[in-house]
Amino acid sequence: MQRNPPAGPSGSRWVLLALLVASICINYVDRGNLSVAAATPAFRADLNIDSRDLGVLFSAFFFTYAACQILAGWLIDRYNVYHIITAGFALWSAATVMMGFAGSFLALLVWRLALGAGEAVAYPAYSKILAANYVEHQRGLANSLIDAGSRTGPAVGVLAGGLIAARYGWRMIFILIGLAGLLWLIPWLWQTARLRPPAAITSKAHALNEPGLLDILKLRQAWGTFIGLFCLNYSWYFILSWLPTYLTTERRYSTRMMAWYGSLPFWAVAATSILAGWTSDRLIRRGATPTRVRLACLGGGLSLNTLMIPAYLIDDQVLSMALMTVACLSLGVASSNLWAVSQTLAGPGAAGKWTGLQNAFGNIAGIVSPYLAGWLVARTGSFFMVFVVASAVALSGALSYWFVVRRVEPVSWRTP
Repeated sequence: MQRNPPAGPSGSRWVLLALLVASICINYVDRGNLSVAAATPAFRADLNIDSRDLGVLFSAFFFTYAACQILAGWLIDRYNVYHIITAGFALWSAATVMMGFAGSFLALLVWRLALGAGEAVAYPAYSKILAANYVEHQRGLANSLIDAGSRTGPAVGVLAGGLIAARYGWRMIFILIGLAGLLWLIPWLWQTARLRPPAAITSKAHALNEPGLLDILKLRQAWGTFIGLFCLNYSWYFILSWLPTYLTTERRYSTRMMAWYGSLPFWAVAATSILAGWTSDRLIRRGATPTRVRLACLGGGLSLNTLMIPAYLIDDQVLSMALMTVACLSLGVASSNLWAVSQTLAGPGAAGKWTGLQNAFGNIAGIVSPYLAGWLVARTGSFFMVFVVASAVALSGALSYWFVVRRVEPVSWRTP
């Protein structure tokens, strides 16, 4: 049987959590830099690429990101999770910088693949750390803070990247932001040198008593979370990849307008994620069941994401952006509770592997969504069908959590 995590996180745990939040913010700034660069006319002219090529570049990140998830989860459950994060962070930051020097489509493709491999360690590592150090009624806030960091990253990236591009050109987006991100390693290495990592599986006997990948894959609940994450990610990665281009092409925003107004939905989803995570924990502490609270947030948030369709159809710029912001913040309501569900179901001993599998499946959406969006835009000449497909997929995710996962309670692992 798994031991319960400590009832109250110490000051050092909150410092560690703050560093994790900062790391995921940087993670999403770096993966989203391409969407900001692509919104500038000089980018396409310099590299001679069209919408289909751009869809390939957006999707390429997720080939390695998804493929490396299972390996990352296995490594994190077996070795020092802090060391794994350090190596992954260094790799993805270096890849970000090198994209600024890319002189061709192929070079940019290679560095996007390297970026995906480095960033693959993040979520399995976070789940390992949070499942081991936070009890049920603390995980909503802890996960929502990390989720808010992932939503703040695109907001910072669109704003800072757009302003950098307007002044210095698209290449400096990657170079300046990539070098600045490396500074995070200094407090991270200092802090983790003083901490004992969550227990790793260090012996064959211990490993035999932990659930394996096949044990997880046999579970209905696991597949419900896999499908749910795929559906949420489909919409999120479309927004992350294509929103700046949509604003500059169909809505005719300038690069500066795109930087300011395009960042608003991401700020909104970050704030909403924190509020939803705090509220869900508060409700659970007062006696509400995790099943009712977590699944209400996930299903309701994914359902409201369909507001993207009226946001597209309305001509008024202000009202359209307001609806788009609400559609995006609904994803914050959903995602604030997403990993708390998985961590509760898996328990500390299987959190890394479960999250690795879930992220591997869920991030196939990152391959499909940006590429399909580029293909649809090239085929139809507009974003309308892209918004329709994303909304339908989001609704499917709500159904998966309501009718496939159904209950949020620890799995009883039958191990030798």
